Amino acid sequence: MSPHGIRRIAAIDIGTVTTRLLIADVAEDSVREVYRSTDITHLGEGLTSTGRLDPDAMRRVADVIGGYAARAAEYGVDHVAAYATSASRDAQNGEEFRALLATRGIAPQIISGAIEARLAFAGATFEMEGEDILVADLGGGSTELVLGSVAHEATGRTEQIEAARSIDVGSKRVTELFLHSDPPTPLELEEARAFATHELRPYFDGLRNRPRTMVALAGTATTLSAIHQGLALYDAEKVHRSCLKGSDLADLLEQLATLPLEERLRVVGLDPGRAPVIVAGTLILEIVVGLAGLDSTLVSEHDVLYGILLDGYQNLV
Repeated sequence: MSPHGIRRIAAIDIGTVTTRLLIADVAEDSVREVYRSTDITHLGEGLTSTGRLDPDAMRRVADVIGGYAARAAEYGVDHVAAYATSASRDAQNGEEFRALLATRGIAPQIISGAIEARLAFAGATFEMEGEDILVADLGGGSTELVLGSVAHEATGRTEQIEAARSIDVGSKRVTELFLHSDPPTPLELEEARAFATHELRPYFDGLRNRPRTMVALAGTATTLSAIHQGLALYDAEKVHRSCLKGSDLADLLEQLATLPLEERLRVVGLDPGRAPVIVAGTLILEIVVGLAGLDSTLVSEHDVLYGILLDGYQNLV
C-alpha cells in the first residue's frame, strides 16, 4: 500500500472509436493524473453491417494495448482496470478480441451498458454537487444517459441515480447506418436525426424529474468544445467545464455537415481521426440537449476513465 492510502491505478477504456489510458494516483477523495494517452483505433469499423469486429481493427487495438501494458509497468502501477464497452459487447467475436488482448498483457472486462453508465456518472460528477444532473456519455457505438444527484456529507460523497440507460446510438453507428455521402445529403441527415430522436426520446419521456444541468463526456463533446474555441492545440484545461449552447451545436453541425471529409480534416480543433464521425456525433449531442429541455451543456474531461479509477480504488481498499 502506498502512503496515505494512495494507489497508482491505470484505467483503460476500449471504445468503438477510441482506446484510452489514464494512469493516476488515486485516494478516496482525490485523483492526480500522472499519464494520459488517447488513440483513435476505430474498433467498431464495419461492425454495424457484419456483427463482428474486423481483424485489422482488433490488431490496431491490440498494438495500442501492448504499449499501454508497457507504460503501466514503466510507471509502477498497483492495479490495471481495463474495460471494453459498446463494440466489444455487441460483437459476436468479443471474447476472441478479449483473448487477443490478453496476449498483449491486459485482458479487459467487457462490461454492460448499465455498468458503463454508472461509471460515467461517477467520473463526470467527481467534483460536482447538485440534484438532477444529466450525464451524457456519447460514444461511437452507444450513448449512456444517467440522471442523478450528488451530495457531499460528513460521511463522504453519496450518489443517487434516478435513471440510467445505454442506448445504441453512437457516432460510428449512425455514420455507418445513414451518412454515406461526402458530405452527407440533407435527406441522410434528416433520416439520421429521425432515427436518433426515436431511440433517445423514450429515456426522457420516462423521467420523473427534468434535468437541471447537463454534462457531456467523451471525444465528441471535447472535440466540439475545441472547435468552438478554435484550439489549434488541444488544451484540456480550457475544455474542462466549458459550455456549449444549443445554438453553438446547431452552428457546428451546419458547418461540419456541409464540408467534404477532405476539408473537414483541416478544421481547427478537430482531430483528423475523428473527422469521419464528428457530424453524427454533433447531431446526437444536439438532439440530447434538446430532448433534455436545456439550452446548453457543460463539457467535462472527467469521464468514464475517472469512474474506472474510482471503482478500481474501491476494489483495492
